[in-house]
Amino acid sequence: MAKSTKTIADLVRAWKAENIAHVQFELPDMHGVSRSKLVPISHVESYATKGLNMYGGTVVLDSASSVVGNTLYNEEVNYADQYLKPDLDTAIIVPWLDRTARLICEGHWEDGTPQKAAPRWVLRQLLDKANSLGFDVKLGLEYEFYVLAPETSEPYFGGLHIFNTLRNRYIPLIDQIMDEMPKAGIDLITANSEYAPSQFEINFAPSFGIEAADQAFTFKNGVKTIAHQMGQNATFMTKPFSDTAASGCHVHIGLIDKETGQNIFLDNSDSDGLSSTARQFIQGMMDHTPASMALLAPTINCYSRFKPHTFAPSNVSWGPQDRSAAVRAKNSRDDNTHLENRLGTGLSNPYLAVAAVLATGLLGLEKGAEAKTPKAKSGPAEENPNYKSLPTTIEESLTALNKDTRFSDMLGDEFVEAYTTMRWNEIGRFRSHITDWEKQEYLEIY
Repeated sequence: MAKSTKTIADLVRAWKAENIAHVQFELPDMHGVSRSKLVPISHVESYATKGLNMYGGTVVLDSASSVVGNTLYNEEVNYADQYLKPDLDTAIIVPWLDRTARLICEGHWEDGTPQKAAPRWVLRQLLDKANSLGFDVKLGLEYEFYVLAPETSEPYFGGLHIFNTLRNRYIPLIDQIMDEMPKAGIDLITANSEYAPSQFEINFAPSFGIEAADQAFTFKNGVKTIAHQMGQNATFMTKPFSDTAASGCHVHIGLIDKETGQNIFLDNSDSDGLSSTARQFIQGMMDHTPASMALLAPTINCYSRFKPHTFAPSNVSWGPQDRSAAVRAKNSRDDNTHLENRLGTGLSNPYLAVAAVLATGLLGLEKGAEAKTPKAKSGPAEENPNYKSLPTTIEESLTALNKDTRFSDMLGDEFVEAYTTMRWNEIGRFRSHITDWEKQEYLEIY
């Protein structure tokens, strides 16, 4: 990966030497989708220095790319331009594109004010808060996805084939992803077929801070691009079919002492191998689960995932090594000890998924109370009736987000207002739509 502490001039000089002709200035939007402008190499230095103009409301577009009123960045500013400022540490040559490099950017207004509703900006502020408390944040994101035939939008094979060796590489796309991603600096560690037909999971090594979210952003958008090039459709939609498994995103998180390099979540004198800090972090996630799900499960479709006996959580719970719990303590009793939040869905934005987990955990540390939510002791957490149920709709989660002022404050007023307005607009569009189920159920008989 072409990490750079050099100037943009040095970077452009090196890219020209490698015959790079174009550079994508990419903006991660509310959904984790890459919005970009393609800039000829001859103009990159100028735009990187002064900022690349782009419609200012791009980051708050809804899932249909609709312009939504009252999201702060549209009519409120007369639909003004923002200016994309690149983070040079995100510079890579994109191996699946012809003679093309990439820079991830954040938007600023003409006077230099940042767009504080932008997901990458929100996450950076939370990481800065963690750093100020003496922590480096180690992160890993595990995304599942389907590969579908473009003509039919159906899986390439049926049945249940998790870890089946033949199915692991049944689709040539998987080998292509495995070959291309490392060239973009994504350190792949495992790949396998998942539970549902034509569903896969490809994991990459954890990293620190904003780099982890940047890599997940690169991975998701790269997988979709490579699939398109091969005539296929890779989708991270949470539940594309009513009769097959949903796709999740598990967020793995650990805190490292900035001075000593020690794992702050590890305590081998504890019965579970977890420190008091880890237990406080867990309780923060428990306390703010309903509100955090507005980010971890951000769409109407996501709530079809949370059902018992599907390896997805269905209640507000935690437990050591419990795959049915909302939070799984990966208490390996060594430096790999960390926490795994299993509420994230395949469609979740990596910047916001990490922001939700980190914000709730930091609130737990701020409160200073160890987990009052008991761990799952006997049997899976999903079978324990004493745990509170998860929100069952995005409406419940958005309402919880607005009521949870401590969590909302961590994200920032500008983000919460823009995000919730945009999401409620999506809900309104969906509620006005007549579904195929309604027609099949009511049209002929009634």
